[in-house]
Amino acid sequence: MRTDLFDFDLPPESIALRPASPRDAARMLVVHPDGVLRDATIADLPHWLEPGDQIVVNDTKVIAAQLKGRRIGRETEPKIEATLIKRLDGSRWQALVKPAKKLAPGDTIRFGNEGKVCLLGNLDAEVEAKGQEGEVTLSFSFHGPVLDQAIADVGATPLPPYIASKRTPDDQDVSDYQTMFAANEGAVAAPTAGLHFTPALEAALRDRGVTLHRLTLHVGAGTFLPVKVDETSEHKMHAEWGRITAETAAALNAARAKGGRIVAIGTTSLRLLESATTPDGKVQPFAAETSIFITPGYRFRAVDILLTNFHLPRSTLFMLVSAFSGLETMQNAYAHAIRDGYRFYSYGDACLLFRAREPHGDSDL
Repeated sequence: MRTDLFDFDLPPESIALRPASPRDAARMLVVHPDGVLRDATIADLPHWLEPGDQIVVNDTKVIAAQLKGRRIGRETEPKIEATLIKRLDGSRWQALVKPAKKLAPGDTIRFGNEGKVCLLGNLDAEVEAKGQEGEVTLSFSFHGPVLDQAIADVGATPLPPYIASKRTPDDQDVSDYQTMFAANEGAVAAPTAGLHFTPALEAALRDRGVTLHRLTLHVGAGTFLPVKVDETSEHKMHAEWGRITAETAAALNAARAKGGRIVAIGTTSLRLLESATTPDGKVQPFAAETSIFITPGYRFRAVDILLTNFHLPRSTLFMLVSAFSGLETMQNAYAHAIRDGYRFYSYGDACLLFRAREPHGDSDL
């Protein structure tokens, strides 16, 4: 499909720079299968679900993936910024760096901020390899849990560029950009639909007879990137690692057999569930990478309802929601949201999508 079909104009003032407080006070646009729209709030979520429905959240935890340092060992020592995007092994990460032109394989970067001490005072990494568009492989001087602690000591919260370009990340973001379910470290971006949840909302869902399950998908920086090619079939998705336990898979299958619906909290939960589900609708245990790319025409196997934030123009995520609810329906929903002052992106409001009855368009996987 043509990428420009998924473009739209968004006023800069629609981009949320801070989350709603309390979190479940955020607005929620309910999008029905027939395209009817209803304005609500996140706190209303239990009223839109039924006893026996199964909510699935992503329990990944965002790491302090934003690092600042300088190249050392040569005559000049230019400042270097790096965003970790994917762990390769105990001591190596793929990262996006700038300015990439200042680095060559074999260079050493020394990370660390004034006022923050990391072990012996520094965190060094060698540039092992360079790729395209600022991507490098970094081999750190520490390994395993020691490296994890070092990154936590010198790193900062990796806010999306559409927020970080408008204000400086601060200590408030350390908690704001983490869901209440965060448990398994490894994400470099938050599963933002989960940011709306509070203990009070979880209790209300439980009282409604809705069961909550957890999976893990370590969200990568590719979630921020617009699709730059003209045709969606030419776009290459970044792979992300995920896990669904055998217990969770069995519980979801049992609930569906009794008529319960699966409600994905966020596109990350949906993408992993769809990756782990057989063509006949059985959720399987999963522990691997997925690079599933969902566009209109995809036939959903697992998920019946999706709670998700409002996404970037020309993004894979807007393509996904258009596959779920229909492109025209989502274009109308986004136009309504813009007119009515909904807040967009990671810290913004949400929409509750009920799956369209028929597939729309062609698929690319």
